[in-house]
Amino acid sequence: MDAVDAVAAPRGGTYADPLPEVRDAGRWLHPAEPEPDAGVRLFLLHHSGGGASMYRAWPAELGAAVACRAVQLPGRQERRREAPYTRLEPLVAALAEVVAQDWDGRPYAVFGHSMGALLGYRLTVELERRALPAPALLAVSGWAPTGFSAPAALSSDPLAALRLLGGLPAGVEADPELLAQAVRAMAADGAVCADHRDDGAVVGAPVVAYQGREDPLLAPGAMRAWSGRTAEFLGCRTFPGDHYYLRDHARALTADLSQSLSRYTATG
Repeated sequence: MDAVDAVAAPRGGTYADPLPEVRDAGRWLHPAEPEPDAGVRLFLLHHSGGGASMYRAWPAELGAAVACRAVQLPGRQERRREAPYTRLEPLVAALAEVVAQDWDGRPYAVFGHSMGALLGYRLTVELERRALPAPALLAVSGWAPTGFSAPAALSSDPLAALRLLGGLPAGVEADPELLAQAVRAMAADGAVCADHRDDGAVVGAPVVAYQGREDPLLAPGAMRAWSGRTAEFLGCRTFPGDHYYLRDHARALTADLSQSLSRYTATG
């Protein structure tokens, strides 16, 4: 099994500059070659137990003006032979290095769903802390720093959590190998999320939030907590559906996101 790209810092410790080395940052990103004429990059972070494929339809929805960069974490899909991260801090440090390597001077934004929203938030905090090029916009979905409750089964029974949340794609449960990979990734991602200790960090980037109206993991009004984590909160857009509402509403979500991208990345 391949080693994880970044070496974990001691619990409670911090990374010193420079960022930990990440071998071949392109391995983390889909597609391998971004749209060359796009005016903005959009880094997409997936949910617990998921993978970059959840965003396969987004490039077509967003069009050639946006270069989608779907992040593939180790331990799933084509990276299934690599050890997954189980700690938040080293994963965020590695993501910061991936973004730093991929950045070419054009403005960029970050979108994350569920665990991806947590990662996007901590990634933005880390980039700003290091005075590295930070996103012009942070878009978060299905997770909030307060008012979010992970299912109890997440740590004790990842398969039960996947079933409860409807996070198993069609055909996965019927394939023992794919199912084992999904459970392994879910368990590791659950450990990453459990490793988060909220410090109330505020980001300089504008934040726009999205959620499903019937999301069982979010308390009423939870997404409004983002107003206290940014200098400019752009509000919360609500769609019909549960925690995975964006599967059915990707077109409407990306249309709304496009408007914010146009506004906040126009000047870089």
